[in-house]
Parts: sequence; C-alpha cells; structure tokens
Amino acid sequence: MVRISVAAFLAFAVTALAQVTPNNAGAKNVGEGNAQQFITGGCVSDADCSSACCAQVQTTGLGVCSAEAASLQNGKLGCGFVDPNASKTIAAAQAQVDKQGF
Repeated sequence: MVRISVAAFLAFAVTALAQVTPNNAGAKNVGEGNAQQFITGGCVSDADCSSACCAQVQTTGLGVCSAEAASLQNGKLGCGFVDPNASKTIAAAQAQVDKQGF
C-alpha cells in the first residue's frame, strides 16, 4: 500500500514538473498573426493561435499556443503573452522552416 502511494506521488511530481516546449512542426506559423497555429505550436502573440491563446512558458520565456483551460498548466503563465523578443523568435522559427523544408 505504501509503495503505491509513493509511486503515485512520484508520478504526480514528474507530471507537475513537466514543461511544455513549442512544437517545431508549426514553425511556419510563428509570427504570422493569422490564427493558423495549432495548440502546442510556437507563438509570439494570441493572434498567431487558432485558440486565441499564446501562453508564456515560464522556464524558457517562449510562447506556446494553448487551450485557455490549459494555459496555466505545465509551467505556462496564461494567455495573452506578447513576446518581447518577437523578431528573434520569428527568425529562429524561419531557420527551423528552412531546416525542415516545409
């Protein structure tokens, strides 16, 4: 019984510490402002996201499109993020697109 409780606690702790990272597959949509970015894709403002929610990831400072209901989970700081380094983020996304070829 104790082992199950410890295992459950450890599983919860790992889940609670999980951090979100923007999905590189959506790099072409970063900074476009046309609401075409999918949830988990990178963003520089709410305008990028089809969900209208760009949430800052606390540990990286990057934006990730999120469902509003999940915008405060896994290290995200809520909707409304506007990337102060948008030009750098967009350039990095463009470099990723060039690398991927799509």
